[in-house]
Amino acid sequence: MVNSARLGPIPALRPPGAMLACTGPGRPLSLDRMAGQGASAGLRYPPAPVDPAGLAAALRPFGASTTLPPAAYVDPAVFAWEQRCFFGRGWTCAGFSSLVARPGDQRAEPAGTGSVLLARDDAGTLRAFANTCRHRGHELLPAGESARHNAIICPYHSWTYDLDGGLRFAAGFPRGGLDPLAWGLTALPVAEWHGLIFVDGSGGAAGPLAGALAELEPVIAPYEPERLVIAGRHRYDAAANWKVLTENYHECYHCPAIHPELCRVSPPQSGENYPARGAWIGGWMDLRPGMATMSLDGTSRVPALRGLDAARRRTVIYVNVFPNVLLSLHPDYVMTHRLVPLAADRTMIECVWSFAPEAAARPGFDPAYAVDFWDLTNRQDWRACESVQRGLSGEHARPGPLAPGEDAVYQFITMVGRGYRGEPAWNHGPAGAVASSPE
Repeated sequence: MVNSARLGPIPALRPPGAMLACTGPGRPLSLDRMAGQGASAGLRYPPAPVDPAGLAAALRPFGASTTLPPAAYVDPAVFAWEQRCFFGRGWTCAGFSSLVARPGDQRAEPAGTGSVLLARDDAGTLRAFANTCRHRGHELLPAGESARHNAIICPYHSWTYDLDGGLRFAAGFPRGGLDPLAWGLTALPVAEWHGLIFVDGSGGAAGPLAGALAELEPVIAPYEPERLVIAGRHRYDAAANWKVLTENYHECYHCPAIHPELCRVSPPQSGENYPARGAWIGGWMDLRPGMATMSLDGTSRVPALRGLDAARRRTVIYVNVFPNVLLSLHPDYVMTHRLVPLAADRTMIECVWSFAPEAAARPGFDPAYAVDFWDLTNRQDWRACESVQRGLSGEHARPGPLAPGEDAVYQFITMVGRGYRGEPAWNHGPAGAVASSPE
């Protein structure tokens, strides 16, 4: 959402230990151990079916580059490649920790060309498995549904698995006739990061999530998203490609034309972009004098989040964790968009609003001041993005130049473009820049 490119240094901050992960049954990784294993910049893909000349134009230096070729947004073959590679190999957000918070909690979510089953075991460790029974492949849960049991039970032939994925019982087979380890569920690396769940569909080839988000950690940590409670949730079905939605998020060039309410509380030309290095892109924008947060009248109904300095109480930070999280950090709440691509021209967007637990517990608490503002703004964005999608679908659509304030869009496009060429989808940040935070 940021529209400026002024830059300066991110202050060093010790990671608060908000991330936990495991690579399989009984193998939890600490943040320090994960960070020591290096970043996921080494994950490579097969080349995508996108015109090489168009990719070369998109990867030129900022100021001379163009947007991606229209096929990147409309071609089902490109979408299928993205589902296999961006969303099926490497870290992707599969949901929120609060939905599988207790032992026995289970939830299935789309992931790449299939789906993933999340389960919390008796020790409180989060597990992730390919959502397919080892017998005949039936889904263990339909994607988008939840359950709570002391075991994972396939609804087709009642094959039963322990919460760590080991086979417990197979109807019709003699007890002991099948090796429970050989026929257990296929485990996938999973990490909890500030209340979000990420799953690595590559089975570990992507490297640790901590390395990919190391420079983002000091930006996010002061807001303590993992401590907050979800008080509002909307699901949207947008007739637009997931990249169109993400590019829109990364600039406010469009704000004066379609977001009058936003412009009343936040100057569209304000802020700076982080020259991010890793699997993320982001920046921040100012609040206008006299405005406390992003709401229709600029007022907040709750105190500021604890631990925020004066600068963070006067700004809103917008971050994209590649490929499918948009994280918007306000002085008094955090808004999270999770994108689930459904087709080249269709995306499901889950949007949640999270508040401090002590604020949500106050008598008369109502999150509508935040939810209503962003629901209006979201719908304005979706309409614009759907029009972009229709325009890109025409036979005369051509790549266009990026405006000077669209440097975060450029960072996103070049991440995608590198992935299309078979290189790691990694943000190197603007050449020669030093990262900054609001101050």
